[in-house]
Amino acid sequence: MTRLSIFCAAGAFALLGAVPASSQSALQGLNTNAPVDVAADRIEVQDRADRAIFSGNVNVRQGNLALDASRITVNYSGNAGGDVQVRRLDASGGVFVRSPSETARGQFATYDLDRRLITMIGGVELNQGGNVIRGGRLVIDLNSGRAVVDGRSQGGDGITTQGTPSGRVTGRFTVPQRGGE
Repeated sequence: MTRLSIFCAAGAFALLGAVPASSQSALQGLNTNAPVDVAADRIEVQDRADRAIFSGNVNVRQGNLALDASRITVNYSGNAGGDVQVRRLDASGGVFVRSPSETARGQFATYDLDRRLITMIGGVELNQGGNVIRGGRLVIDLNSGRAVVDGRSQGGDGITTQGTPSGRVTGRFTVPQRGGE
């Protein structure tokens, strides 16, 4: 179905896999039409505002995609017949997004189901195998399979929690092991 590829150095590397761009990408086969299942310690429904706030150990699943956080607000639309459509998820507090082949983490995330975009900010780290990318913001476009990591989420200077200068994207990639070298 959709695929997520991040290209680095004019397509020389697929950032998530540090392999040629023609290789298999992340989030391949994600079914964005699958139902959204949510579990939490507490729920507060604000029906007039068309939202539900889940807090405490929140787990969201949609097909093979998992999103975990301390708090998630589910924005929905509905009609008098009870047909509720989830439109957007806003997550905060140690957000983790996982697929079978990669993990992303940050402080905040938004999953816009209508636009099929996942945006994460705040000390973002993206992992696949031995490859790691860190930055301020990650935007995953599930329509195009494109992801972008920015160094800065919004303003700010100084040093990140990992001790690297803020405003920069950093990465470490595995390389194929060659015999005799």
